[in-house]
Amino acid sequence: MRPGDVIISRNGSSIEITNTDAEGRLILADALVKADEDQPDLLLDFATLTGAARIALGPDLVPFYTADESLALAMEAAALAAHDPLWRMPLWDAYDSDLDSPIADMRNSGDGQAGSITAALFLRRFVKTPQWVHLDIYAWSPRDRPARPLGGDATGLRAVWHMLKERYAP
Repeated sequence: MRPGDVIISRNGSSIEITNTDAEGRLILADALVKADEDQPDLLLDFATLTGAARIALGPDLVPFYTADESLALAMEAAALAAHDPLWRMPLWDAYDSDLDSPIADMRNSGDGQAGSITAALFLRRFVKTPQWVHLDIYAWSPRDRPARPLGGDATGLRAVWHMLKERYAP
């Protein structure tokens, strides 16, 4: 793909390619549409989607996005209980227009600012499930710590697992 190309997503939306480094969100958008077809109670996605998330919050703090207040509170409580830090970021509607395109339904990337937020806003356009959480993970521990050695790390996964057990376990 090249800048200026227009592709059609699984849900029929046209997407102008403005950033060829933002290809992962195109695949994730289609996966979210596919997952939504099953009408789930809860939809979660984890993605090493943007470097902007790491720039904003560093390597240890995972940003998450949801429009559901009760789900956000459950995620925050689970993060504390699991000692797996998460930080809620806004689905800031004022930035949604950064994805507007003159030649398609939307662009695949914003203008370079608020990159993690605009990526989440892009994904939101493909989700119908009201209880949706997007985690923009780094998945890397830059230093050796107890229970989290240097290297690849399942950042955010412990917190989400704790939330799921609280929510669904008998």
